[in-house]
Parts: sequence; C-alpha cells; structure tokens
Amino acid sequence: MDHVAILALYDRDLREGAQPDSPDARVERVGRVVRQVSSAHGWNGVLWTDLDEASADAAIAEQIAHFTGFGREFEWKLYGHDAPADLGRRLSDAGFTAQPEETLMIGEAAGPVLDAEPPEGVRILPVTDAAGVDLVVEVHEKAFGTDSSRLRHQLLARLAADPDTVVAVVALADGTPVSAARMELVPGTRFAGLWGGGTVEAWRGRGIYRALVAHRARAAAERGYHYLQVDAMSTSRPILERLGFAPVTTTTPYLHMP
Repeated sequence: MDHVAILALYDRDLREGAQPDSPDARVERVGRVVRQVSSAHGWNGVLWTDLDEASADAAIAEQIAHFTGFGREFEWKLYGHDAPADLGRRLSDAGFTAQPEETLMIGEAAGPVLDAEPPEGVRILPVTDAAGVDLVVEVHEKAFGTDSSRLRHQLLARLAADPDTVVAVVALADGTPVSAARMELVPGTRFAGLWGGGTVEAWRGRGIYRALVAHRARAAAERGYHYLQVDAMSTSRPILERLGFAPVTTTTPYLHMP
C-alpha cells in the first residue's frame, strides 16, 4: 500500500469532498475550510482545511463565530499532517480542548481481516430497526461509560433515510448483547469507515472485536468498497495492525463549547 497516495485520496474524498453524514446535516465550503453543520443531535465540526500561518487565526475565529452563533458545540478534527504545524496550539489558545489522540488506520477490505470469525457461542446480528439500535446503544453505554442518546438518534435517522449507507451489527452471547459496531459507506468513493467498535469488559480479549471488523470488511467488499478506515484508539491499534491495517497519520479532536 502506498501510504502517501492513500492519504491523499482519503483527504480528497472524505475530507475536502466530504458528504453529509446524516439526513439533517449539510457540508459547507467557506474559503479554505470544509465544515459540517447539523442539528444539535448530529456532528458539527471542521473536516478539512487548507491553511497557513497567515490565514489560520482568522479561520479559527470565523468557525467559532459561526457555530457559537447558533449555540452549537463543535469539533475541529485536526490531522497530524495538517498545516500550519502549530495549528493545535492555535486551537488551544482559542479555547478548544484537545481530546485523546487517535491513529488513522487504513486497510484493504479484501485483505486478511476477512478470516476472523466470532468465538464459539457468539453470533453476529445485523441491526435494521429500533430494537436493534437499542441493543447497540446498550452495549456502547456499558463499554464506554458514556451517554449514547446522540448515537441512537443518528443511527435511527440513517437507517430510516438511507439504509444502504450504514451497516450496524451487534454480537450476542446467549442472547445478551456484548459487543457492537457500525460501518458508514461513502457513495462515490473507495472508502468505508469503521466506527464505534466496543465490547463490554467481561467479554474483551476473546476475538469479538476482530470478528466484527471482519464482518464489516466482507460487507464492504461485497458492495465494491476497496478500503476500510478507522480512527483507532491505542487499545484497538495493535489488533488492527495484526489484521493488515496500516497507520497513515494521527487525528486529534479539538472541542469547542458554546
């Protein structure tokens, strides 16, 4: 895999050429910034920039004014190769709070990841309705310890409006939901995004996360997508590397509260 070429393709298709991630969102290009504006339940933030030392501070101030103008918390998704080199410091100085750094990892949908299967006694159930979404939310709240009402709203809206662009799954052990994840497909690109893979603590280390990655990889390959991308936490990165994913850059969410 040519990492430089893949990263350039990723930037072009998923950042500069981003598509809205929900029915109630729109993507705007204003000057050297591409941002998504959504409802209070959706994701609001900056997706891509083409800034330099002379233009960065004015662009930051404009985004703050825009989103706080209608009372929205928003995220500036900063990548390790974004310019200028001190953009993270400038965001912090402007009142943003940096969240834990993640690694952008990319793998081939038809790669070695396809061989992973769930452990004995665990079955993977496709999520297609509100009952399934509730199981996903239950897992996420137990696995991550966070409120998942926003996820519930977004997933229900996506399944209702455009079900061909999302694949959600939950892993059941004796009928109990123990792991869940989703995949977002971006029409017109080669990329499918893997999101939200989480397993409740008592079931970690048994290969369920690997199996959910494999399940989504097969679904992506069947639909003609070539690459899988993941914003990986430090706990997921070693597993993904063993499955053939390669780190291509870092990404750090910077949050701004109204």
